[in-house]
Amino acid sequence: MKRHNILSIIRKRIDEPRRFIQILAGPRQVGKTTLARQIMSEPGVVSHYATADEPTLRDRSWLEQQWETGRWRARQQASGALLVLDEIQKLTGWSEAVKRLWDEDTHAGVPLKVIVLGSAPLLIERGLTESLAGRFEVIPVPHWSFTEMNTAFGWTVEQYVYFGGYPGSAPLIADPVRWRSYIVDSLIETTISRDILLMTRVDKPALLRLLFQLGCAYSGQVLSYQKMLGHLQDAGNTVTLAHYLNLLKGAGMMTGLMKYAHGQVRQRASSPKLQVLNTALMSAQSGNAFEAVRG
Repeated sequence: MKRHNILSIIRKRIDEPRRFIQILAGPRQVGKTTLARQIMSEPGVVSHYATADEPTLRDRSWLEQQWETGRWRARQQASGALLVLDEIQKLTGWSEAVKRLWDEDTHAGVPLKVIVLGSAPLLIERGLTESLAGRFEVIPVPHWSFTEMNTAFGWTVEQYVYFGGYPGSAPLIADPVRWRSYIVDSLIETTISRDILLMTRVDKPALLRLLFQLGCAYSGQVLSYQKMLGHLQDAGNTVTLAHYLNLLKGAGMMTGLMKYAHGQVRQRASSPKLQVLNTALMSAQSGNAFEAVRG
C-alpha cells in the first residue's frame, strides 16, 4: 500500500541537495513509518532507521549514537545517507540535541539527510518551535481519505463513514468485536496514555478520557463549555477543558471547531462544535453495529 502523493513529496525533497530536516507529522497508524521505509528501500538509498517508541523514554546519548551511525554511513557514500528517527517526541530535549547535531554536520559538510517522524503533531511542534526554526519542513500525514481506502480495500462510502481511515483496521471489519477492540485498545488508549499523558502534564487524566468520550458521543454538535461542565464530573473549569481539547486535537483524535466570525474575540467566545478527526473513534465506542447504522 502506497500513499503516492505523500511519497512523491518525500522523494522529491530527499533527492534535493541537503537543505532541511523533513518532519513527517500525523496521528498514529496512518502510515508514517511505512512511508519512510518505502523511501529507504528505493534503489541507491543508504539509510539508518531508529525509533524512540519504547515503554521507557530514550535519552540524548541514544540519539547521538544513532546520529553517529548515520554519519558513518553518509561518509561511505558520495551521495550521502538518510537518517530516519521515529517517534522523536519521546526524547526529552530532542530539539536542542537535533539542532546541535544538524548544525555540526552543516559546518563539517557531512552529507547526512534527516527525516523525523512523530505521532503527535502538537508535541512535535513544541520542540520544533523551541530550537529548530529555519531548519525544517513539515510534511503532514493525515488519516486516509475515502479514495485511498477505496483503492486499497474496495470500501464503499458507507464503510468509510463507519470504519474510518485507519488502514491497519481494514482486515478486521468482518469481525466487529475484534475491530472494536483494536480501535479502542491499540489506537485510542495507546494515543491517550503514550502520546498525551506520557509527554504532557495532565492533572486530571480521567477527565481527559471522559472529555474524549463525550466528544465522540456529541461529534458534529455544538456544545458549550458550560454544558460540558454539566456532563462531566470533577470538570474543573472551561480553561481546563479547552486545554484538553487542544491536546486531543494535537494527537489527531478530536477537535473543537469554533464558530466562524470576522473577529478573533467573537470566535474564541463561541461554543465549539465537537468533531472527531476519524469516524472510527466514534463508531468503536457507540455500541451500534455497522449493519444497524447503515440500515
